[in-house]
Amino acid sequence: MDSEEEDAVLRVCRSRSLYRYYGVDPQGEVDAFEREFSAFLGIRHALAVTSGTAALHAALAALRVGPGQEIIVPAYMWVSVIAAVVNLGAIPVLAEIDDTFCLDPQSVRSLITPRTAGIVLVHMSGAPGDAPQLATLARKHGLFLLEDCAQCVGGSIHGQMVGTFGDIAIFSFQMNKNMTSGEAGCVVTNNESLYRKALSAHDCGYSRGKEGLLQLEDERSFGWGRGSRMDELRAAILRVQLRRLPQVIQSMQHSKYRLRTMLERYKQVQLRRVFDIAGDTSCFLLTILPDPVTARAINERLRAHGIVTSTAETSNVILEDYGLHIYFNIPALQKKIGTDLRGTPWTLTENRDSIHNYARGACPQSDDLFSRTQLLVIPSSLCNQDEEDLLAAFREVLETVSSPELNVGLSR
Repeated sequence: MDSEEEDAVLRVCRSRSLYRYYGVDPQGEVDAFEREFSAFLGIRHALAVTSGTAALHAALAALRVGPGQEIIVPAYMWVSVIAAVVNLGAIPVLAEIDDTFCLDPQSVRSLITPRTAGIVLVHMSGAPGDAPQLATLARKHGLFLLEDCAQCVGGSIHGQMVGTFGDIAIFSFQMNKNMTSGEAGCVVTNNESLYRKALSAHDCGYSRGKEGLLQLEDERSFGWGRGSRMDELRAAILRVQLRRLPQVIQSMQHSKYRLRTMLERYKQVQLRRVFDIAGDTSCFLLTILPDPVTARAINERLRAHGIVTSTAETSNVILEDYGLHIYFNIPALQKKIGTDLRGTPWTLTENRDSIHNYARGACPQSDDLFSRTQLLVIPSSLCNQDEEDLLAAFREVLETVSSPELNVGLSR
């Protein structure tokens, strides 16, 4: 961030009009951001909200998710995905990830039942999942496909932006994302009806028309709102951040693929499968090692080299330690904690046939990857010397760990 964001915030503050729909001197920042973000993606509708979590709730509410439904979600995600499903009274069903670290289409196919209403594809750790195949699968079975692009803003598959493959999609602009206003989100769709329902859900239960006026006659969009409207301050910052995004992604791609090119020389390292390098936002590097012992040894040696962050679970972490991104690290899911005294949704009559296991071991293919994969965050501000330091640390560690005298399980 620099003076551009500062100027944008000051402009809004001086207008004394921080609310999007009216004020002393409205600046129209949220409206402008929605237009610019939808144009960036090549999609008809964008709805700015207060967080990625709020976006998930608005999107699932627009899809009329509720009791009696099962929603397929990946074993690797952020807890908000499951929280949004549970809060609406539906049952989350865990699916395996594959070497893209996103949903495995084969696993999804095996989990579809008459109770399945939809699929949530989370484009995790900066690179897209198999959206084309999952969109085809969803259409074949009459299911919705919701794309969670929170960690993949600006990602694409062969020129088509993530968020445009499914029925509806969400984005996050929280602090850890590659464009940010601290906390914010967005719902996008090409479907007019879904847009109006999401608009209703994020507001006070009714859609809006010209000049932001409530549409009390739009009965098909009626609902119960959650009051997650974006304010003008955040929108002003995001408009600047959106203009920066291509440069930010280009910088991360440069750094990440310098590292990947070097790592490809080491037989003991497997790299995450990426559909399209040009569409990889490159904010994370995932390295898959032969076994958990080797993964831990390399991780510890890199940390000793200073490749570490102040919060241990933020970067240079083995995935199984990656907090609420991993299904078996979510205590409320393990204990099936309800949203009310009745234990909703787990105890509802409508959900009596939806009995699922969320304990560690429920997704063995994913668990295997979690145990031997290291995640490293790639900042957009790495200079050439930073990259050289990372390259040198990886090179020294890998050559040490793979030496014959260190028996760390590399024989296979």
